[in-house]
Amino acid sequence: MVLRLNIIIASTRPGRGGPAVAKWFNEFAKQDGRFEPVLIDLADRNLPIFDEPNHPRMKKYEHAHTRKWSEIVDSADAYVFVTPEYDYFAPPALTNAMIYLWQEWHYKPAGLVSYGGVSGGLRSVESVKGLMAGLRMVPIPEGVPVHSYQQFINDEGVFQPNDAIMTNATNMLSELTKWAGALKQLRA
Repeated sequence: MVLRLNIIIASTRPGRGGPAVAKWFNEFAKQDGRFEPVLIDLADRNLPIFDEPNHPRMKKYEHAHTRKWSEIVDSADAYVFVTPEYDYFAPPALTNAMIYLWQEWHYKPAGLVSYGGVSGGLRSVESVKGLMAGLRMVPIPEGVPVHSYQQFINDEGVFQPNDAIMTNATNMLSELTKWAGALKQLRA
């Protein structure tokens, strides 16, 4: 059973570190082999502030951008959000993208690769877990915090993790695999 993992770059701001971190994690997940990873950049989705007239629970989407986002999110068995921390919170683009949909997120596990300064983005992670639970996602405790992330991005813009980051990534993928397999049966 091949499980699909949507790796979502949560920041859309210019100069962001998310693409470098996410490209590394996407390759890491490919090499790991337990998932079919798909890299998704919220900047490419260009979702305006939530603009659907109907509640997402109804799944009556009127805009093409919402229908496309629904297809992308629905196709996954699990998610990894690559997120920075902005002012002790998750980026607005991430929370906006999450509240666009309802049913598509249900009963799927979510891991977080967070990056930032001293905190490694952990306050962002904690701020978004309540929303995930409200959308019936299963946020797993294992994550990949990247403290002072700039030190891991070389002059060519390539993220080069240390052993602790790679160990955390392996542990998170192990847990995501367990949860994704179990929850896929629940959704069936």
